[in-house]
Amino acid sequence: MTGWMTGGRVPGNSWDLLDGGAPDPLPRVSVVVAHYEQPAELARTLLALAWQDYPADLLEVIVADDGSAVAPRVPDGVALVRQDDLGFRLSAVRNLGARAATGEVLCFLDADTVPEPGYVRALTRLPALLPEAVTVGRRRHADLHGEPADAPIEEAGPATALPEPAWLADAYRRSGDLLRCDDRSYRYVIGAVIACTRALFDELGGFDESFTAYGGEDWEWAHRAWQAGAVFAHVPAAVAWHDGPDWAGRPDAASRAAANRQTLQLATAIPVAGSRGAGLLPVQPDLLVHLRGAPTDAAAFVCVDALLAAAPTATILVDRLPDVPALRDDPRVHDLSEGGAAPCDARVTLTLPRPLLLPWDRLRERVAALGTDDEGSLELLSPDGALLGVAVSRRARARRDRWGDDSGFRTGRLILDEALLLRDDPDVEAYVGGWAGPDRLR
Repeated sequence: MTGWMTGGRVPGNSWDLLDGGAPDPLPRVSVVVAHYEQPAELARTLLALAWQDYPADLLEVIVADDGSAVAPRVPDGVALVRQDDLGFRLSAVRNLGARAATGEVLCFLDADTVPEPGYVRALTRLPALLPEAVTVGRRRHADLHGEPADAPIEEAGPATALPEPAWLADAYRRSGDLLRCDDRSYRYVIGAVIACTRALFDELGGFDESFTAYGGEDWEWAHRAWQAGAVFAHVPAAVAWHDGPDWAGRPDAASRAAANRQTLQLATAIPVAGSRGAGLLPVQPDLLVHLRGAPTDAAAFVCVDALLAAAPTATILVDRLPDVPALRDDPRVHDLSEGGAAPCDARVTLTLPRPLLLPWDRLRERVAALGTDDEGSLELLSPDGALLGVAVSRRARARRDRWGDDSGFRTGRLILDEALLLRDDPDVEAYVGGWAGPDRLR
């Protein structure tokens, strides 16, 4: 099998192509343990890390402390890095630990999440084979209060097990352990039990340090990783036991308020359906349409208006926008010739060489699915084979930029016999009035 040094590849999210493969040589792994005021839990987790079946000379453990009043005690051979107590800063402290790490693969644990002996080996197998892999272990829950710190977690955990969150277990089962993913699958990446390569983590820029309350920083990071072409995989054999119940299952008002804060912040950070609001304009559009050339006033108006009617939260870029107030006054429409918005990191970019009316009922589902399986881009063709437009997912662009070729995703083709190529002088009155037939537009 391909080792981490040579950089394995799989199309789409097909990590199952590496089933049975073992990295050779094994990479150096750094485990970053985030900690704040949990000395007993930390001691249990560090003992469990000392008992891993991964080669000790290839395993580095770093405790990243978020400003505890008293510095935590760590055994010889375990590194300790600290930051000032400026409130809840889990993102920042994880980044601090990652900066101190020297391994090719990074594992992130929380101080109260205790790994079974085979955890590190199981969770790092795919990142060691596949530099774009993001793996998430199985976080189980137990009441470890009163259990001796040196009790083997593979025994103490099952003996004091608490219920697992059913929504998460169901998601892993439905998706084949995340083999089948989409833009919403970031919700199944739990920051207390994840691993990735150092190269991918650095490319992403680490966790977003603007998250300064419990929750959300792992989902925002996972969303960026997915859009950057990461391969998601759940590894059920990598078991770590969280000391206490699942936070999401707590019914108290404080937990609900915290969940709402998280959701409101993610509504801006993750601009995909099911995460952002349904009517508000997203800061980062899900769809960017680039209308090339210099269309006439009438053709630009009809084309852009029809696009925004079909995709109200899209951003439209025009090489040269006609001086039409209705277009210039819309915040979603930008004139590139006048230094308007440059192409942004939308989930999908659709490039149109000429003004068109597109059959969005046929297109919507296909465009929405780009990047979720092995189809990363889509050529829109007329019945005679002429190219009408190209839609490319951000995931496909990221893979192409990283790999230098298009082998990460295939390009699909769709013949659109309903598409209307607009003439330079379409009947705008008939279009806005709702009585325009094809003879008045093309």
